[in-house]
Amino acid sequence: MKVGFVSLGCSKNLIDTEVTIGLFKKNKFEVVNDETKADIIVINTCGFIDSAKEEAINTILEMAEYKKQQCKYLIVMGCLVQRYYTELGKLLPEIDLLIKIEEYDKLWDKIEDLIKRDKVNESEAIGKKKITDILPMPMLTQEQFLNRIVTTGKNYAYLKIGEGCSNKCTYCAIPYIRGPFVSRKKEDILEEAQKLAQQGIQELIIIAQDTTKYGVDRYGESKLAELLEEISQIKEIKWVRFLYAYPEGITDQLIDVVANNPKIAQYFDIPIQHISDPILKKMNRKTSQKQIQELIEKIRKRIPNVTLRTSLIVGFPGETKKDFDELLTFIEVVRFDKLGVFMYSKEEGTPAEKLPEQIHGNTKKARYHQMMARQQQIVKQNLERKVNKEIYVLIENITFDGKYYVGRTKQDAPDIDGLVYIKKTDTKRQSQIGDIVKCTIIQISHYDVIAEMR
Repeated sequence: MKVGFVSLGCSKNLIDTEVTIGLFKKNKFEVVNDETKADIIVINTCGFIDSAKEEAINTILEMAEYKKQQCKYLIVMGCLVQRYYTELGKLLPEIDLLIKIEEYDKLWDKIEDLIKRDKVNESEAIGKKKITDILPMPMLTQEQFLNRIVTTGKNYAYLKIGEGCSNKCTYCAIPYIRGPFVSRKKEDILEEAQKLAQQGIQELIIIAQDTTKYGVDRYGESKLAELLEEISQIKEIKWVRFLYAYPEGITDQLIDVVANNPKIAQYFDIPIQHISDPILKKMNRKTSQKQIQELIEKIRKRIPNVTLRTSLIVGFPGETKKDFDELLTFIEVVRFDKLGVFMYSKEEGTPAEKLPEQIHGNTKKARYHQMMARQQQIVKQNLERKVNKEIYVLIENITFDGKYYVGRTKQDAPDIDGLVYIKKTDTKRQSQIGDIVKCTIIQISHYDVIAEMR
């Protein structure tokens, strides 16, 4: 039988999809990229915010149409299922199997029951768990991680070092969906990293809901810096990057490792969410405005050429014009290289859902657009200062017209950051996808740059 996949949401979800692909491949199924040819369609859903839930439902309905043609089984898994298992079963009878995250340790058993025995067992956890419970989830097994099929090509792969989150920010449903933070064993992570390196992967991107929490539950203290050092010792790996480093977990040791290890990208992705102290307190964030400012100053002093990325939420309940203006002033002063902005989404079961002074949707939209417009100006000014500077670029693609190589620098994470377009002017100097080449920036284009090979 042929099986097709749709993976929605974050890179952490993508790894779960890759594990599932690996299970089908191991059991001799043919994986196809065309849903019209699939006997089985698997959708891995996101259920984080309203827009993600809407996308997931629309995707399920779209894929369900293929059951009128070749598709025999529609399987849905992921965060939306974990959160709304009963409701999805009632509202979408087109779905043949719903798999909750807490069942991932017996993922293939559930799938095999459906395909080979045409039998679906309901989740054993029905009626036992409330949306507001934060219970540990079973971790994917080491065998599942090692047999995953990487879908991001040879240039990079994500490496998940932990599952769940224990931060309990008042706006976030992740702890209720994926449970508290659980670290993987260091030796298991290193074994997977070694295997990925042997497959030809050049860059490893270390991810978890909060990477700085790695090791705290298992070893009694954060082991992220130590883990990064050990991963960087794998000869075949050229670049190492880590994402989602919460500000309170960024230690002097971690900053020093980034500063001193040439393989590790001098890149900090620090989700601060806001800068107004009253809003940070309502969000149950663990840092204050002063601590965030001091951390940024420390990082930039220690690593002058560091790239800083953050994510912000506008329109959180009780956010006044003064709070928003404070946030706007902050990004103008700090001048983040990369910045993502989200409008607050009221999530069922979270403490923020019940907070007074919910902000009107039009106000949230206006603040979002104002913030993004200002950040676009900042990025333009930041990039203009890089014109005529030398950079090293990892080539990842070629444009359809064949005129440009497309790639990234070590200061750009895939999918979320800008690209480098390299003019193919010298026919004698042909490069391959996966090559790292020396270039000079000659022009900027919105969030991207155009360069020439040296």
